[in-house]
Amino acid sequence: MPIPSPRQQSRLDAQPTLATDRLAILPGDFRLGVSTAAYQIEGAANEGGRGASIWDTFAHTPGLTANGDTGDVACDHYHRWRDDLDLMADLGIRDYRLSVSWSRLQPSGTGALNPVAVAFYRSLLGGLRERGIRPLVTLYHWDLPQPLEDAGGWPVRATAERFADYAVRTIDALGDLADDWITLNEPWCSAILGYHAGAHAPGRRNWADAIAAAHHLNLAHGLAVAAIRASHPSARVGIANIVTDIRPHSDAVDDLAAAARLDAASNRVFLDPVYLGDYSEEVRNVLGSAGLDAAIRAGDLEVIAARTDFAGINHYQRVIARHDDEGGPLRVRETPAEPATTSFGWSVIPESLTAVLTRVAREFTPLPILVTENGASYHDYVDPDGDVVDLERVAYFRGYLAAVVDAVEQGADVRGYYAWSFLDNFEWAEGYGKRFGMVFVDYASQRRIPKLSAHWYQRLIAERMSQLEPIDATR
Repeated sequence: MPIPSPRQQSRLDAQPTLATDRLAILPGDFRLGVSTAAYQIEGAANEGGRGASIWDTFAHTPGLTANGDTGDVACDHYHRWRDDLDLMADLGIRDYRLSVSWSRLQPSGTGALNPVAVAFYRSLLGGLRERGIRPLVTLYHWDLPQPLEDAGGWPVRATAERFADYAVRTIDALGDLADDWITLNEPWCSAILGYHAGAHAPGRRNWADAIAAAHHLNLAHGLAVAAIRASHPSARVGIANIVTDIRPHSDAVDDLAAAARLDAASNRVFLDPVYLGDYSEEVRNVLGSAGLDAAIRAGDLEVIAARTDFAGINHYQRVIARHDDEGGPLRVRETPAEPATTSFGWSVIPESLTAVLTRVAREFTPLPILVTENGASYHDYVDPDGDVVDLERVAYFRGYLAAVVDAVEQGADVRGYYAWSFLDNFEWAEGYGKRFGMVFVDYASQRRIPKLSAHWYQRLIAERMSQLEPIDATR
């Protein structure tokens, strides 16, 4: 079991977790877990029959990622998963959100699954069960098989249909080892960052393509839910949307309208159809003529609104929106709110998470909510004693978990919190320069070093578990 060094222990002793009475406010089945994503940690990009994904292509294109970094090796989790799961178990973690790789499981995006990949994920999920860790499995965390992008990618409807086929094949192969499934992770990033901003794979810059992609991602979710319900009715299924706390720069009419437009194109375009059954008037006013109306076909909205079992919410920051005629198709200029103290320059405002959770519960759905990602990147380093003393991250998690408690007190049915991330990893276009992990990864040696935050989280989980009956990770 990882033991804090004497210096870490002294720092740890000075860091409170959450008061026992505050922890007791959380529901009895509340999950305290961690998250990762396949492309960010697995590596083994050319092993086991894995095919190229859009992120392989993007990362290998000069100038698109920091320092030309790629996910070819990443954290080498493909080979080191046993040790990583042992470390997870030693840190007391009982809930783990991971993703499986579409490009590993179905390299061409069509047809039978790759048996080597199926065997790998069965071993991984079986290893979690053996260690008493409950998996929450994401089917798509941005690694679209490159052949599907070559055929048009998410802006074309056929990709949604291909995803539904992949989803049901994957649950057919792995569903006896996991009960909880997420269809898509942050479709906003896939659509807007990938097809409009060009900042993420596949690196395209076309607003109409991005809006078509947004609808087809929503459709992919609905088609996948229907397929999963038909073949595995006992599976619990949801989607993980990133929800940003958007505030106007001022009370001026133009700034209020700018914030509403940004909210429509960032949050509501994905929340409205899934939970309310239609795109709202606000979304249609902003995006209808940009391609949304043309993408919608008869029956789509009923498909997208398929019954789900929980609402996955990822949250990272508050942004400030102001009207700007030169601010792209939305005519909005957005800036991080202050204090913007992470190494990404993102805000650290715990009450924004409370606002997001209570808003989702109030305006969109009574479903149980899982905070499927929340975390912060800092300039972590190994000190001369060999420790990583990330006091900023400890304070971050304490503040944001307190914000979850506040949301529960205000009536939001929040059932879990998955910290991003378990390991430092490949942070997409930022390469390896941004560290979100509770566990430091020395990429040259692949050594894992639990940070102070990992020991803090371990203690928090132990305190929480002392209040509860043991859980059965196989359920």
